[in-house]
Amino acid sequence: MQPNNQFSGPAPVAPTIGSATSASSPQPAPQKPKNPNSTQNSLLLSEIRDNMIIMADGSFRAVVACKSINFDLMSSNEREGVEFSYQNFINSLTHPIQILVRSQRIDIGPYIDKLVKIRRDQDNMLLNVLMDDYIDFIDALSQEANIMDKSFFITIPYYSQGDLANIIEQGKGFFSKISSRSKNTVTKIDSETYEKAKTEIKNRVDSVIAGLFQLGVQSAQLNTKELGELYYNFYNPDTAVREPLGNFEEATAIYVKKGENKAPNNQSEGMF
Repeated sequence: MQPNNQFSGPAPVAPTIGSATSASSPQPAPQKPKNPNSTQNSLLLSEIRDNMIIMADGSFRAVVACKSINFDLMSSNEREGVEFSYQNFINSLTHPIQILVRSQRIDIGPYIDKLVKIRRDQDNMLLNVLMDDYIDFIDALSQEANIMDKSFFITIPYYSQGDLANIIEQGKGFFSKISSRSKNTVTKIDSETYEKAKTEIKNRVDSVIAGLFQLGVQSAQLNTKELGELYYNFYNPDTAVREPLGNFEEATAIYVKKGENKAPNNQSEGMF
């Protein structure tokens, strides 16, 4: 016979704090942390619009494409004239510019396909034999050596805070820029600043194109579509050779821009 203050069976377990709350209302799912090393955070640009590039820091860029001139075939007097004109062009600038010379590998596959089509439609036997030799020569040459093409660009910046902001930014150390982690910030620009930037960029582009014309260099400003193709070729050098981005309307990729909140139905805002 057991005493009155004792009982058989396992002892009851005291309820823990919060057990009733967890049973009545479900806990919210933990949010997935943002990846600070995403591809979007590594891009320095925020948007491409109205033939301009809006950078993540709120500054603007315009790109002018230039044709080359054969300096070696000029006479000594012509060379001196080009050199003096270039000197006057640099001294006349009231804003900084960046001159970019880009070498890109050319895909001659479409050219060979065009030659094969012409050879198929050719009835002359002698021309067919000559075209076969030429096609084989071009094909062997493309496999042995990389056929490169050079492109020339001039980047024209505009800082809404003034060009002094560019000087301060250049004064920062190189390793400090690399070690600093990029933040997914949203570039917010009011309409007045944006319209002023469009006007200033147009004036600077016109002055650069006029100065290059004095050198005998033909140039033109890249529009929004051409700027998108340029960045696509820069960030995808291997893919751009095999899959050139010719038309944005036929592209399967989605162009997005940085934003604070997600759009409805988990759709991001369009870049263009």
